[in-house]
Amino acid sequence: MQNKGFTLIELLVVIGIVAILSTIVLVAINPARQFATARDTARRNDLYQILNAVHQYAVDNRGIYPSQIQTGNWIDIGSGGLNMAADLVPTYIPAIPIDPQSGDAALTGYVLAREADGRLNATAANAEITIPLTITR
Repeated sequence: MQNKGFTLIELLVVIGIVAILSTIVLVAINPARQFATARDTARRNDLYQILNAVHQYAVDNRGIYPSQIQTGNWIDIGSGGLNMAADLVPTYIPAIPIDPQSGDAALTGYVLAREADGRLNATAANAEITIPLTITR
C-alpha cells in the first residue's frame, strides 16, 4: 500500500519556511513604528487646526490673540493650562484637539507659545517619531 501524504520532515520544513517569511515581513512592516507614525500625523494635523483657529480668531479681532497666549511662555493647552475653548470653540474649531495617545481635556498634550516677533509655536509634547514636533506660524 502506498501512502499519499507528507512526512514529518516535509511538514517541519514548510512550517520553518513560513515562520521565517512571516518574521521577515513583520520586521519589514514594523507595525509599532507604523502606528507611531500615524499618531504623529494626527498630532501634526491637530497642531495645524489649533494654529488655524488661533489665527482666525486674531483676524476677526483686529490681530489680537486670545488673552491667555503670552509672549515667551510655553503653556499647556487644555482646561488645566491654557483654556482656549471659550474663545475658539465652536466658532473657529469644533473642539480643542487632544493627543491621540496620552491627552485628556485638562492637558491635551499640546503646548503653545508666542514669540516676541508675534509668531506662534505649537508643539506636540508626546511626539514619538518626529521629536520635537513643532509647527510655527
